[in-house]
Amino acid sequence: MPRQKGIKPIAHNKKAFHDYFVEDRYECGMSLRGTEVKSVRDGRISLKESFCMVRNGEIFAEGMHISPYSRGNMFSPDPLRPKKLLLHRGEIRKLHGLVSRKGYALIPLKVYLKDGLVKLELGLCRGKHMHDKRESEAARDAQHEMERAFSQRSN
Repeated sequence: MPRQKGIKPIAHNKKAFHDYFVEDRYECGMSLRGTEVKSVRDGRISLKESFCMVRNGEIFAEGMHISPYSRGNMFSPDPLRPKKLLLHRGEIRKLHGLVSRKGYALIPLKVYLKDGLVKLELGLCRGKHMHDKRESEAARDAQHEMERAFSQRSN
């Protein structure tokens, strides 16, 4: 069977954009087992409470839940096991240096299929304070009001 072309979104981490300022984004692969890939293709993945850690020169995604494949066998992996992310060694060193600074974290932003391969968009994020969240919410509400007024005026 030929590989699928293009990008197919699977899951988004909306909470990350609420809780963090995304300063930089990286695309990386994920080291998954067979039934995990089938489950991801079915869209049975949650990024809600996930984060990434650098350990021994490798990056792992923690807290990412991939539900067991419904037609899988009894050897299905643990849904919450750490998933290894595939990045170049130089990128890992750079990210480790940036994350070691206070207030920065590596957060999975979205999972998608790119030409048939499972990819993860990793964000270098800085935490928001409560007043920052309120400002973001107010700006978003103002943008919605402007769009609503513009669409009513043009009709």
